[in-house]
Amino acid sequence: MPAITLSQLAAKLGAEVDRGLADPVVTGVSSISGAGPGCLVFAEEEASFAAALASSAAAVLVSPQRAVAANPGNKAVLRASQPRLAFARAAVLLRALPASPSVHPTAAVAPGGQIASDVSIGAHACIEEGVSIGAATFIGSGAVIGAGVSIGAHCRIFPRVVIYPGTTVGDRVVIHAGAVLGADGFGYVRDQASGEYTQFPQQGTLIIEDDVEIGANTTIDRGALEETRIGRGTKLDNLIHIGHNCSIGRNVVIAAQTGISGSSAVGDGAILGGQVGMGDHAMIGPGVIVGGQGGILPQKRLLGPGIAFWGTPAKPVRQYLKELAVLARLAASRKLKEE
Repeated sequence: MPAITLSQLAAKLGAEVDRGLADPVVTGVSSISGAGPGCLVFAEEEASFAAALASSAAAVLVSPQRAVAANPGNKAVLRASQPRLAFARAAVLLRALPASPSVHPTAAVAPGGQIASDVSIGAHACIEEGVSIGAATFIGSGAVIGAGVSIGAHCRIFPRVVIYPGTTVGDRVVIHAGAVLGADGFGYVRDQASGEYTQFPQQGTLIIEDDVEIGANTTIDRGALEETRIGRGTKLDNLIHIGHNCSIGRNVVIAAQTGISGSSAVGDGAILGGQVGMGDHAMIGPGVIVGGQGGILPQKRLLGPGIAFWGTPAKPVRQYLKELAVLARLAASRKLKEE
Protein backbone atom coordinates (compact mmCIF):
# COMPACT_ATOMS: atom_id res chain seq x y z
CA MET A 1 0.00 0.00 0.00
CA PRO A 2 1.34 3.49 -0.77
CA ALA A 3 2.78 5.46 2.16
CA ILE A 4 3.13 9.21 2.50
CA THR A 5 3.95 11.63 5.30
CA LEU A 6 1.12 13.70 6.69
CA SER A 7 2.71 16.94 5.48
CA GLN A 8 3.01 15.52 1.95
CA LEU A 9 -0.62 14.38 2.06
CA ALA A 10 -1.71 17.82 3.30
CA ALA A 11 0.05 19.47 0.36
CA LYS A 12 -1.77 17.20 -2.11
CA LEU A 13 -5.13 17.88 -0.44
CA GLY A 14 -4.63 21.62 0.04
CA ALA A 15 -5.05 21.14 3.79
CA GLU A 16 -3.23 22.49 6.86
CA VAL A 17 -1.48 20.44 9.53
CA ASP A 18 -1.47 20.91 13.29
CA ARG A 19 1.35 18.47 13.84
CA GLY A 20 2.31 16.74 17.05
CA LEU A 21 5.80 15.67 17.94
CA ALA A 22 6.47 14.11 14.53
CA ASP A 23 5.33 14.04 10.91
CA PRO A 24 3.58 10.66 10.87
CA VAL A 25 3.51 8.36 7.87
CA VAL A 26 -0.01 7.65 6.58
CA THR A 27 -0.66 4.37 4.76
CA GLY A 28 -4.46 4.31 4.52
CA VAL A 29 -7.82 5.54 5.78
CA SER A 30 -10.04 3.91 8.37
CA SER A 31 -13.03 4.25 10.63
CA ILE A 32 -12.21 5.51 14.11
CA SER A 33 -13.03 2.18 15.77
CA GLY A 34 -10.92 0.20 13.30
CA ALA A 35 -7.97 2.59 13.15
CA GLY A 36 -4.43 1.39 13.62
CA PRO A 37 -0.99 2.99 13.30
CA GLY A 38 -0.67 4.64 9.89
CA CYS A 39 -4.41 5.27 9.49
CA LEU A 40 -6.09 8.59 8.76
CA VAL A 41 -9.56 9.09 10.27
CA PHE A 42 -12.00 11.98 10.09
CA ALA A 43 -14.33 13.49 12.66
CA GLU A 44 -17.26 15.85 12.12
CA GLU A 45 -18.79 15.95 15.62
CA GLU A 46 -17.39 16.65 19.08
CA ALA A 47 -17.91 13.09 20.33
CA SER A 48 -16.29 11.49 17.30
CA PHE A 49 -13.40 13.97 17.50
CA ALA A 50 -12.68 12.97 21.08
CA ALA A 51 -12.81 9.29 20.12
CA ALA A 52 -10.49 9.95 17.17
CA LEU A 53 -7.92 11.67 19.39
CA ALA A 54 -8.01 8.67 21.72
CA SER A 55 -7.68 6.12 18.90
CA SER A 56 -4.55 4.50 17.50
CA ALA A 57 -4.81 6.50 14.27
CA ALA A 58 -1.79 8.36 12.97
CA ALA A 59 -3.80 11.54 12.30
CA VAL A 60 -7.29 13.02 12.46
CA LEU A 61 -8.92 15.05 9.68
CA VAL A 62 -11.25 17.86 10.86
CA SER A 63 -12.66 21.21 9.77
CA PRO A 64 -10.67 24.41 10.42
CA GLN A 65 -13.21 25.48 13.06
CA ARG A 66 -12.75 22.41 15.27
CA ALA A 67 -11.01 23.38 18.51
CA VAL A 68 -8.64 20.94 20.24
CA ALA A 69 -9.59 21.14 23.90
CA ALA A 70 -7.43 18.21 24.98
CA ASN A 71 -4.98 16.10 23.01
CA PRO A 72 -3.14 13.98 25.55
CA GLY A 73 -1.44 11.82 22.93
CA ASN A 74 -0.33 14.86 20.94
CA LYS A 75 -2.16 13.41 17.93
CA ALA A 76 -1.46 14.96 14.54
CA VAL A 77 -4.46 16.91 13.22
CA LEU A 78 -5.14 17.71 9.57
CA ARG A 79 -7.55 20.56 8.78
CA ALA A 80 -9.59 20.92 5.58
CA SER A 81 -12.59 23.09 4.73
CA GLN A 82 -14.49 19.98 3.55
CA PRO A 83 -13.14 17.17 5.74
CA ARG A 84 -15.37 14.42 4.33
CA LEU A 85 -14.31 15.33 0.78
CA ALA A 86 -10.66 15.56 1.77
CA PHE A 87 -10.94 12.15 3.45
CA ALA A 88 -12.37 10.65 0.25
CA ARG A 89 -9.58 12.18 -1.83
CA ALA A 90 -6.99 10.88 0.62
CA ALA A 91 -8.47 7.41 0.22
CA VAL A 92 -7.99 7.63 -3.55
CA LEU A 93 -4.38 8.75 -3.13
CA LEU A 94 -3.69 5.90 -0.69
CA ARG A 95 -5.63 3.23 -2.56
CA ALA A 96 -3.88 -0.12 -2.74
CA LEU A 97 -2.54 -0.98 -6.20
CA PRO A 98 -1.20 -4.26 -7.62
CA ALA A 99 2.20 -5.00 -6.12
CA SER A 100 3.80 -4.96 -9.57
CA PRO A 101 2.51 -4.86 -13.15
CA SER A 102 1.97 -8.31 -14.62
CA VAL A 103 0.20 -10.18 -17.38
CA HIS A 104 -1.25 -13.49 -16.22
CA PRO A 105 -0.06 -16.44 -18.34
CA THR A 106 -3.68 -17.42 -19.15
CA ALA A 107 -4.55 -13.97 -20.52
CA ALA A 108 -5.01 -13.81 -24.30
CA VAL A 109 -3.40 -10.64 -25.67
CA ALA A 110 -3.53 -10.18 -29.44
CA PRO A 111 -0.50 -8.66 -31.14
CA GLY A 112 -0.59 -5.25 -32.73
CA GLY A 113 -1.94 -3.29 -29.78
CA GLN A 114 -0.40 -0.42 -27.88
CA ILE A 115 -0.30 -1.56 -24.26
CA ALA A 116 1.79 0.37 -21.74
CA SER A 117 4.56 -1.57 -20.03
CA ASP A 118 3.06 -1.17 -16.55
CA VAL A 119 -0.45 -2.45 -17.39
CA SER A 120 -1.71 -5.41 -15.32
CA ILE A 121 -3.92 -8.04 -16.98
CA GLY A 122 -5.68 -10.74 -14.95
CA ALA A 123 -6.31 -14.42 -15.56
CA HIS A 124 -8.31 -15.40 -18.66
CA ALA A 125 -8.75 -11.81 -19.79
CA CYS A 126 -9.01 -11.34 -23.56
CA ILE A 127 -7.45 -8.33 -25.27
CA GLU A 128 -8.31 -8.30 -28.98
CA GLU A 129 -6.50 -6.79 -31.98
CA GLY A 130 -5.51 -3.13 -32.04
CA VAL A 131 -6.36 -2.30 -28.43
CA SER A 132 -4.71 0.70 -26.78
CA ILE A 133 -4.26 0.69 -22.97
CA GLY A 134 -2.61 3.54 -21.06
CA ALA A 135 -0.14 3.55 -18.20
CA ALA A 136 -0.89 1.88 -14.85
CA THR A 137 -4.27 0.53 -15.93
CA PHE A 138 -5.55 -2.71 -14.40
CA ILE A 139 -7.63 -5.24 -16.38
CA GLY A 140 -9.37 -7.84 -14.18
CA SER A 141 -9.82 -11.56 -14.67
CA GLY A 142 -12.11 -12.64 -17.48
CA ALA A 143 -12.55 -9.16 -18.91
CA VAL A 144 -12.99 -8.89 -22.67
CA ILE A 145 -11.64 -5.81 -24.45
CA GLY A 146 -12.85 -5.69 -28.05
CA ALA A 147 -10.84 -4.94 -31.15
CA GLY A 148 -9.68 -1.34 -31.47
CA VAL A 149 -10.89 -0.24 -28.04
CA SER A 150 -8.94 2.62 -26.46
CA ILE A 151 -8.51 2.74 -22.67
CA GLY A 152 -6.66 5.56 -20.94
CA ALA A 153 -4.22 5.65 -18.05
CA HIS A 154 -4.82 4.71 -14.42
CA CYS A 155 -8.11 2.92 -15.14
CA ARG A 156 -9.47 -0.05 -13.17
CA ILE A 157 -11.45 -2.57 -15.20
CA PHE A 158 -12.82 -5.22 -12.85
CA PRO A 159 -13.49 -8.92 -13.63
CA ARG A 160 -15.87 -9.96 -16.42
CA VAL A 161 -16.30 -6.48 -17.85
CA VAL A 162 -17.03 -6.57 -21.59
CA ILE A 163 -16.08 -3.59 -23.75
CA TYR A 164 -17.24 -3.83 -27.36
CA PRO A 165 -15.30 -2.53 -30.37
CA GLY A 166 -15.88 1.16 -31.08
CA THR A 167 -15.59 2.21 -27.42
CA THR A 168 -13.19 4.84 -26.07
CA VAL A 169 -12.48 5.04 -22.33
CA GLY A 170 -10.68 8.05 -20.84
CA ASP A 171 -8.23 8.30 -17.94
CA ARG A 172 -8.90 7.24 -14.33
CA VAL A 173 -12.12 5.45 -15.25
CA VAL A 174 -13.42 2.71 -12.93
CA ILE A 175 -15.64 -0.02 -14.41
CA HIS A 176 -17.01 -2.56 -11.96
CA ALA A 177 -17.58 -6.26 -12.49
CA GLY A 178 -20.01 -7.43 -15.14
CA ALA A 179 -20.54 -4.08 -16.85
CA VAL A 180 -21.12 -4.20 -20.61
CA LEU A 181 -20.10 -1.16 -22.66
CA GLY A 182 -20.81 -0.54 -26.31
CA ALA A 183 -23.33 -3.28 -27.07
CA ASP A 184 -25.91 -2.76 -29.83
CA GLY A 185 -28.80 -0.49 -28.97
CA PHE A 186 -32.40 -1.68 -28.97
CA GLY A 187 -33.45 -0.21 -32.30
CA TYR A 188 -35.61 -2.01 -34.86
CA VAL A 189 -37.70 -1.13 -37.92
CA ARG A 190 -41.03 -2.93 -38.37
CA ASP A 191 -42.21 -4.20 -41.73
CA GLN A 192 -45.80 -2.96 -41.92
CA ALA A 193 -46.74 -5.78 -44.28
CA SER A 194 -45.30 -8.79 -42.45
CA GLY A 195 -44.93 -7.43 -38.91
CA GLU A 196 -41.31 -8.57 -38.83
CA TYR A 197 -38.55 -6.46 -37.25
CA THR A 198 -35.18 -5.61 -38.79
CA GLN A 199 -32.43 -4.09 -36.68
CA PHE A 200 -31.66 -0.46 -37.46
CA PRO A 201 -27.88 -0.06 -37.92
CA GLN A 202 -26.07 0.00 -34.58
CA GLN A 203 -22.59 1.01 -35.71
CA GLY A 204 -21.85 4.18 -33.78
CA THR A 205 -19.43 4.70 -30.91
CA LEU A 206 -19.39 4.98 -27.13
CA ILE A 207 -17.25 7.63 -25.43
CA ILE A 208 -16.52 7.40 -21.70
CA GLU A 209 -14.75 10.57 -20.58
CA ASP A 210 -12.18 10.92 -17.77
CA ASP A 211 -12.92 10.16 -14.09
CA VAL A 212 -16.17 8.28 -14.74
CA GLU A 213 -17.19 5.39 -12.46
CA ILE A 214 -19.54 2.69 -13.76
CA GLY A 215 -21.22 0.28 -11.35
CA ALA A 216 -21.48 -3.50 -11.49
CA ASN A 217 -23.70 -4.98 -14.22
CA THR A 218 -24.46 -1.59 -15.72
CA THR A 219 -24.95 -1.56 -19.50
CA ILE A 220 -24.34 1.33 -21.89
CA ASP A 221 -25.18 0.97 -25.59
CA ARG A 222 -23.19 2.42 -28.46
CA GLY A 223 -24.73 5.04 -30.72
CA ALA A 224 -26.80 3.88 -33.66
CA LEU A 225 -25.06 5.95 -36.33
CA GLU A 226 -23.20 8.49 -34.18
CA GLU A 227 -22.24 8.29 -30.49
CA THR A 228 -23.34 7.71 -26.92
CA ARG A 229 -21.33 9.83 -24.48
CA ILE A 230 -20.83 9.77 -20.70
CA GLY A 231 -19.37 13.07 -19.48
CA ARG A 232 -16.36 13.61 -17.28
CA GLY A 233 -16.71 12.84 -13.57
CA THR A 234 -20.11 11.15 -13.85
CA LYS A 235 -20.87 8.35 -11.36
CA LEU A 236 -23.19 5.49 -12.32
CA ASP A 237 -24.48 3.03 -9.73
CA ASN A 238 -25.02 -0.70 -10.27
CA LEU A 239 -27.68 -2.11 -12.62
CA ILE A 240 -28.25 0.99 -14.75
CA HIS A 241 -29.12 0.86 -18.44
CA ILE A 242 -28.32 3.72 -20.83
CA GLY A 243 -29.64 3.34 -24.37
CA HIS A 244 -28.12 4.28 -27.69
CA ASN A 245 -27.44 7.90 -28.72
CA CYS A 246 -27.76 9.16 -25.14
CA SER A 247 -25.74 12.10 -23.85
CA ILE A 248 -25.00 12.14 -20.12
CA GLY A 249 -23.31 15.35 -18.96
CA ARG A 250 -20.45 15.99 -16.57
CA ASN A 251 -20.59 15.22 -12.84
CA VAL A 252 -23.97 13.51 -13.08
CA VAL A 253 -24.96 11.03 -10.35
CA ILE A 254 -27.39 8.21 -11.22
CA ALA A 255 -28.58 5.63 -8.66
CA ALA A 256 -29.28 1.94 -9.23
CA GLN A 257 -31.92 0.44 -11.52
CA THR A 258 -32.40 3.60 -13.54
CA GLY A 259 -33.22 3.14 -17.22
CA ILE A 260 -32.60 5.83 -19.84
CA SER A 261 -34.13 5.28 -23.27
CA GLY A 262 -32.39 6.05 -26.53
CA SER A 263 -31.58 9.57 -27.72
CA SER A 264 -32.18 11.11 -24.30
CA ALA A 265 -29.98 13.69 -22.59
CA VAL A 266 -29.04 14.45 -18.99
CA GLY A 267 -27.39 17.81 -18.27
CA ASP A 268 -24.28 18.54 -16.20
CA GLY A 269 -24.63 18.08 -12.46
CA ALA A 270 -28.05 16.40 -12.55
CA ILE A 271 -28.98 13.83 -9.89
CA LEU A 272 -31.23 10.83 -10.62
CA GLY A 273 -32.53 8.64 -7.80
CA GLY A 274 -33.01 4.89 -7.95
CA GLN A 275 -35.40 3.29 -10.44
CA VAL A 276 -35.92 6.45 -12.48
CA GLY A 277 -37.39 5.70 -15.90
CA MET A 278 -36.72 8.03 -18.81
CA GLY A 279 -38.54 7.80 -22.15
CA ASP A 280 -36.84 8.24 -25.51
CA HIS A 281 -35.81 11.71 -26.72
CA ALA A 282 -36.42 13.14 -23.23
CA MET A 283 -34.20 15.68 -21.50
CA ILE A 284 -33.22 16.37 -17.92
CA GLY A 285 -31.60 19.79 -17.66
CA PRO A 286 -28.39 20.76 -15.85
CA GLY A 287 -28.64 20.60 -12.05
CA VAL A 288 -32.11 19.00 -12.03
CA ILE A 289 -32.92 16.41 -9.34
CA VAL A 290 -35.28 13.49 -10.05
CA GLY A 291 -36.46 11.50 -7.03
CA GLY A 292 -36.55 7.72 -6.86
CA GLN A 293 -39.00 5.98 -9.22
CA GLY A 294 -39.60 9.22 -11.09
CA GLY A 295 -40.93 8.75 -14.60
CA ILE A 296 -40.07 11.07 -17.49
CA LEU A 297 -42.31 10.66 -20.50
CA PRO A 298 -40.87 10.48 -24.04
CA GLN A 299 -39.79 13.87 -25.42
CA LYS A 300 -40.49 15.53 -22.05
CA ARG A 301 -38.08 18.24 -20.83
CA LEU A 302 -37.41 18.80 -17.12
CA LEU A 303 -35.61 22.12 -16.69
CA GLY A 304 -34.50 24.33 -13.82
CA PRO A 305 -31.24 23.91 -11.87
CA GLY A 306 -31.86 22.74 -8.32
CA ILE A 307 -35.52 21.90 -8.92
CA ALA A 308 -36.52 18.47 -7.59
CA PHE A 309 -39.02 16.39 -9.55
CA TRP A 310 -40.92 13.36 -8.33
CA GLY A 311 -43.61 10.93 -9.40
CA THR A 312 -44.85 9.62 -12.74
CA PRO A 313 -45.11 11.64 -14.82
CA ALA A 314 -42.43 13.59 -12.96
CA LYS A 315 -43.52 16.98 -11.61
CA PRO A 316 -41.94 19.52 -9.26
CA VAL A 317 -42.08 18.03 -5.76
CA ARG A 318 -44.31 20.76 -4.32
CA GLN A 319 -46.86 20.33 -7.09
CA TYR A 320 -46.75 16.55 -6.77
CA LEU A 321 -47.28 16.64 -2.99
CA LYS A 322 -50.17 19.10 -3.35
CA GLU A 323 -51.85 16.75 -5.82
CA LEU A 324 -51.34 13.81 -3.46
CA ALA A 325 -52.92 15.84 -0.65
CA VAL A 326 -55.95 16.66 -2.83
CA LEU A 327 -56.37 13.00 -3.74
CA ALA A 328 -56.14 12.02 -0.08
CA ARG A 329 -58.84 14.55 0.87
CA LEU A 330 -61.10 13.32 -1.95
CA ALA A 331 -60.64 9.72 -0.84
CA ALA A 332 -61.39 10.63 2.77
CA SER A 333 -64.50 12.63 1.73
CA ARG A 334 -65.81 9.72 -0.33
CA LYS A 335 -65.26 7.33 2.54
CA LEU A 336 -67.28 9.57 4.88
CA LYS A 337 -70.16 9.71 2.37
CA GLU A 338 -70.18 5.92 2.01
CA GLU A 339 -70.33 5.52 5.77
